[in-house]
Amino acid sequence: MKGLAFFGALLALAACDTPVDPAKLRADDAQVVAQGRAIYAARCASCHGEKLEGQPNWQLRNAAGRLPAPPHDAKGHTWHHPDEVLFNLTKHGIAKAAGTTGYDSDMPAFAGVLSDLEINAVLSFIKAQWPERIRRAQEEVDAAHRRGK
Repeated sequence: MKGLAFFGALLALAACDTPVDPAKLRADDAQVVAQGRAIYAARCASCHGEKLEGQPNWQLRNAAGRLPAPPHDAKGHTWHHPDEVLFNLTKHGIAKAAGTTGYDSDMPAFAGVLSDLEINAVLSFIKAQWPERIRRAQEEVDAAHRRGK
């Protein structure tokens, strides 16, 4: 039944006159957030934590020289980035999104694994978990980024 609801939501999105910007998070859309919650649990929680808490010592490189998975809750830095940056980091991986080579990370790129709408759903779920003041601060960062394009 959940699959049918998701398929219906995709058809509804496809029927819209205005295309959906996959890099614009939709934390106020309950269906998108619910889908993102399920995908996050299946694909992200093993590293970033069931409660978005991240791995211990996430700001210190481990023995392999990599940074552990950061938290995505209000204690982390995820909300410091605009929607598009979060989307590109998730879709393309950190090194490609940052325009650098040789950056070694355990964070996989999800292009070809998750659709753009699924990536949006996961990020929308994460954003929906932030306290209101953090959400508003991130929206200001996002608005400034969009104005600067």
